[in-house]
Amino acid sequence: MAGAGFPYAPGADPAKRAGEAIALWCEHLVGLAGPACVAVKPQLACFERLGAPGWWALERTVAAARSAGLLVIADGKRGDVPVSAAAYAQGLIGSTPTPWGDVPGLGADAATVSGFLGADSLAPLVDTAAERGAGLFVLVRTSNPGAADLLDQPSPSAPFYERVAAMVDRLAPGLAGDGLSGLGAVVGTTEPGHIARLRELMPRSVFLLPGVGAQGGKAEALGDAFAAGPASAIVTASRSVAGASDPAAAAEGLRAQVWDVACRAESTA
Repeated sequence: MAGAGFPYAPGADPAKRAGEAIALWCEHLVGLAGPACVAVKPQLACFERLGAPGWWALERTVAAARSAGLLVIADGKRGDVPVSAAAYAQGLIGSTPTPWGDVPGLGADAATVSGFLGADSLAPLVDTAAERGAGLFVLVRTSNPGAADLLDQPSPSAPFYERVAAMVDRLAPGLAGDGLSGLGAVVGTTEPGHIARLRELMPRSVFLLPGVGAQGGKAEALGDAFAAGPASAIVTASRSVAGASDPAAAAEGLRAQVWDVACRAESTA
């Protein structure tokens, strides 16, 4: 049966039927796990691979998150030369001017981005985020095992990920908030030994912490990420919640665990 508002009949091609299924499943998950969450972080590739029906499903997922009172973090890890970075900014957190009026983008509250092309590649994204009241999370030290191939390699003064962190901190005033900056950092939880140093280098940035659950990261090891306060880090979990027999219970269990870690970190700061 076609979902509410879905423009394709049940006999439609596979991409359209898959788009409908994904939209319904994401809406279902938001309804179950949403009360224990602060944000939804859709992985854009999982939607974009279906073409237009996938983008339709993404828009439905964003609408469901909005209805549930959740923030939306567009997880696309975009990064390019400045002119292309500006287009990414328009598509994810801004809008595109045309002779016929502005075309709204996805309207995310924040997006994951890559700064490995240098500070000028982040500038258009930071500018758009400042205009729109949005945030960004820059890849600093990711959770995949292969991150060590490049990010942990020494440079004349520090490992590469530390140099990226220093760049993020230099740009953080461009999205200054009340104590914390809207320019955050993606910091994987599978190598928690890096977190204390990264918090030292980026005291104003909110950390987006992937890798808990299916990738092996442990919430109890993340206290250093919350050294700047309970609002200074967001722990993300995807497969361990979406694939659980009871997603609501899985999300609530992780929420309680993370809140305990954050409060203990604040009390010892």
